Amino acid sequence: MSIIGIGLDLVTVSEFAEQIERSGTTMLRESFTAGERRYCESKGSDPARSYAVRWAAKEAVLKAWATSRFARRPQVGDNPYLLIEVVNDAWGRPSIKLHGLAAEFLPRVRVHLSLTHDGDTAAAVVVLEDPGELADLVEPPKS
Repeated sequence: MSIIGIGLDLVTVSEFAEQIERSGTTMLRESFTAGERRYCESKGSDPARSYAVRWAAKEAVLKAWATSRFARRPQVGDNPYLLIEVVNDAWGRPSIKLHGLAAEFLPRVRVHLSLTHDGDTAAAVVVLEDPGELADLVEPPKS
């Protein structure tokens, strides 16, 4: 196993909320999957916190991915954010699901994710791990 990339991103929730609500700005909302929008909107009076931390997660994945490519931006088109989805399990634990080109470029990668909120700040940390093959981990004895 080896770590191939690490990403961190911070988002100011109030500024992110303003950008989402700004008239004519649809790119941000279009950068979230239908499932992400449903989840965030279900958070009642303050969906911006959920949107902001998911944006931070997507940015952290892109940074980790770029690191794995020796600091070259991943080549995934104009809106790579839809290729990276934050999903929650039955207990609410978040994880990353990769789609399309992201899944093709990173087929064996495990994505480790940590999200947090504190006051007006949302943050995400992502670690990309290549699990390798068992044969890669244990070298057979040489005769």
